[in-house]
Amino acid sequence: MNRKKSFLLNIIVMPVLAMGFSLFLTSAQEKDMEAETDPLVLENLERFQDLKFGLMMHWGPYSQWGIVESWSICSEDEPWCRRNMDNYVEYCKKYIALKMTFNPTSFDPDKWARAAQYAGMKYVVFTTKHHDGFCMFDTKQTDYRITDAQCPFHSHPRANITKEMFDAFRKKGFGIGAYFSKPDWHSPDYWAPEWATPDRNVNYRTDRYPERWQKFCDFTFRQIEELMTEYGKVDILWLDGGWVRPRPPLVDSKGKIRKDPKDQDINMPRIAAMARSHQPGLLIVDRTVSGKYENYRTPEQHVPERPLDYAWETCMTMGESWSYKPDDRYKSAHELVHLLVDIAAKGGNFLLNIGPDSKGEFAEEAYDRLEKIGDWMKINGEAIYSTRPVAPFKEAKVCFTQRKDGTIYAVYLADADEVSPPSKILLYSVCPDEGGDISMLGVKEPVKWENAGKGVLISVPEQAVKNPPCDYAWAFKIVKKKA
Repeated sequence: MNRKKSFLLNIIVMPVLAMGFSLFLTSAQEKDMEAETDPLVLENLERFQDLKFGLMMHWGPYSQWGIVESWSICSEDEPWCRRNMDNYVEYCKKYIALKMTFNPTSFDPDKWARAAQYAGMKYVVFTTKHHDGFCMFDTKQTDYRITDAQCPFHSHPRANITKEMFDAFRKKGFGIGAYFSKPDWHSPDYWAPEWATPDRNVNYRTDRYPERWQKFCDFTFRQIEELMTEYGKVDILWLDGGWVRPRPPLVDSKGKIRKDPKDQDINMPRIAAMARSHQPGLLIVDRTVSGKYENYRTPEQHVPERPLDYAWETCMTMGESWSYKPDDRYKSAHELVHLLVDIAAKGGNFLLNIGPDSKGEFAEEAYDRLEKIGDWMKINGEAIYSTRPVAPFKEAKVCFTQRKDGTIYAVYLADADEVSPPSKILLYSVCPDEGGDISMLGVKEPVKWENAGKGVLISVPEQAVKNPPCDYAWAFKIVKKKA
């Protein structure tokens, strides 16, 4: 994960009396994505936006130490690069040697797939390789991999973890996403061993050593080709490490044009053409780079303040860490459901990350949250899946979504200590037309309502107040006009 300093989700809690569709538009600076023209990619992108909820997993040998993934071997002055010993060289040797003790014998992807399916998740994005270069798949390009003979797990029947993951989740009907780090800090053609590694970038001038850089580009190409040809149908190629990107040429004081020494052009047109030749319609997420190969955007650890007019997905940790951390603080089911509703109301997807431990298990808190989210989704899923934003996307404690047939859902977000819905809920600017209707999801009793200005006053059924159909939030279905 390309880490940024995490900051708290800002939730707007205020009445919205009048709000135009301008909220769905962003500035020209924000919208610099190149329009996709491939009909199959566009079709799959539309389908992706219907899924709404997915599972992400950061997992590798680093889980044995319960530390941040990859970043502790990077020599940058950032919080996530801190390590527990001062000798950097010795630390890196011990970190690399984690491969020789990584033995996740409890690995059971079917169990994860069942838990994710119950939670209502529809796709998975798995870390096939993070920045440290350790491959959780049976690559032929390096021995720094889960299936190498020096890794004790290599003899396990499920040693090719990525294949087992994809097969298990695909059987449950999940969309399959392959996370892949473009930078590779283990590769001698990215971090050359003869020079220091001062930061996350390639540690030599690519303009001075173009042949070496081309070797790295070819190495990356071949690894991605393996993932695209040996692991069944893949729906998303989720590329991280956005600093690996083309840089515009420089003009010196004499007007001479030369290549930027920081240029890390990995030849995305070549990669994309190859990947889609094997996986037609593949969504490619060259995250933070923008342009033709970022089919959707991935705000990290936060939710945009308003709807965006392009496809997007908030990727966020269930705990505080992307990778496994002992005694991690997991978000409550209440908070996670509210995040899901808020993201859906703004037109995004919610990609929720869980870091398995060294044995290949989720923490019990993670399973608990997935079950509680699933209980809520069993009642209210239709207010989330296949929806798009509708103005106003939020009023006070109510979020709105809309299905393609025009049906609107108003989801009342309960306070932490609010265990039942109020008897009356006022919507300021949404109401049925004449002949329309309102119902409450999970409740058989009819809902009474009356017009109130441009909105509607909903009377929550008495039985639903006494015995709510679910916790955390309650959804009302607004049929604008019966057919």
